[in-house]
Amino acid sequence: MNLHAVRAIYLFEMHRWVRTIVQSVAAPVITTSLYFIVFGAAIGSRMPEINGVSYGAFIVPGLLMLSILTESISNGSFGIYMPKFAGTIYEVLSAPVSAGEVVIGYVGAAATKSVILGLIILATARIFVPFEINHPFVMAAFLVLTSVTFALFGFLTGIWADGWEKLSIMPTLVVTPLAFLGGSFYSIDMLPGTWRTIALFNPVVYLVSGFRWSFYGVSDVGVGVSLAATLGFLALCLAAVTVIFRTGWRLKT
Repeated sequence: MNLHAVRAIYLFEMHRWVRTIVQSVAAPVITTSLYFIVFGAAIGSRMPEINGVSYGAFIVPGLLMLSILTESISNGSFGIYMPKFAGTIYEVLSAPVSAGEVVIGYVGAAATKSVILGLIILATARIFVPFEINHPFVMAAFLVLTSVTFALFGFLTGIWADGWEKLSIMPTLVVTPLAFLGGSFYSIDMLPGTWRTIALFNPVVYLVSGFRWSFYGVSDVGVGVSLAATLGFLALCLAAVTVIFRTGWRLKT
């Protein structure tokens, strides 16, 4: 493996992220903080506990997962789409760098950004809502796995997109609605029987549920099922990337 090439792509993406720190970090942190203020501190004090957890604390994992999903996809897609848009992708295509090394560089940087942002939001949430993490290692595992998985999904979106409109379809019109309907603000056990069954077809339910279990030991589905769903989606994204490059689909401009 050409580690110098991977390191160059990774550091370039991280430096670009630092240069746009207001848009990349401050904006999502402020937006999520408003959720904590409104739903956690203001409304949460008037809501009953859910599974023995105060409402303000209950929504912390869901809001954190919502931010990780959207930012991972945005970072992964923008990182590979911007060179296509600017024409600088030819520098990567002409260099002695394999497809796997390109994926590791871009997806690794996007996942790192999401993990850092998630930790910042987690620390910010402590200011507004008291909460605890019963299983910190499981929480870290879900945080990293989710960031890598959806950064890879974002990378696929960036390859597929041939315009800014397509680039925003997944995070805006697909992932965000699924996250809001995936138990970020409530337990799916609160839904009527039919709607709860329908909710189980939403993949975000398993991500939020497993992440919430790592905090409070309560979940809508088993933590093992949540972990298996996350790993399954990661495997699906890896398979998609492998098929794309093995069939000769280069990074089109």
